[in-house]
Amino acid sequence: MTRKGKHRRRQPGRGALVLIASILLLSAGFRVGGGAGQALALAQDGVDASPLAKPAPQACDTPDDLRRVLAAIKTREQGLTRRETALRDRMQALSVAKRETERKLQELIEAEADLRATIAMAESASDSDLARLTKVYESMKPKQAAALFEEMDPNFAAGFLGRMRPEAAAEIMAGLTPQAAHTFSVVLAGRNANVPKE
Repeated sequence: MTRKGKHRRRQPGRGALVLIASILLLSAGFRVGGGAGQALALAQDGVDASPLAKPAPQACDTPDDLRRVLAAIKTREQGLTRRETALRDRMQALSVAKRETERKLQELIEAEADLRATIAMAESASDSDLARLTKVYESMKPKQAAALFEEMDPNFAAGFLGRMRPEAAAEIMAGLTPQAAHTFSVVLAGRNANVPKE
């Protein structure tokens, strides 16, 4: 074998790889060196430069437009709270008024029932009084009853005549003056004139 055969040939591109690796190593060194310089500068100023150190919170200024929006929201919320309180008070007042109205309505219903019972009792008493008085007039002598009827109001007298038995009423009417008899007859005939026919 020749001498050239003993030595291996250099592969093409190997030098380029070495050059690229060197450049990358140099770049990393510069970066580490730059960060170390900043860390040293911060350490001299008394600032904790460790990577785990928490940054101090910084107050941020709220923009004016955002401040105005927040103020408007707060004002609206206060207004809603006031309206909610007013609405709750009104609902409570309505509830009290409703209970009071129901109580008064119940009292009115009871008073109406009592009044109806009283009216029914009064009507019953009145009817029984009128029936008793009618019997009294029927049992009187016709001439005496006619003289009494002459002094009565025509509507009142006609009411009694309408309740009497026809025979007793006829005897009393026979004892009346023609004018009184005519007036009582007109009242009796007209009592039911306004009653609906259908």
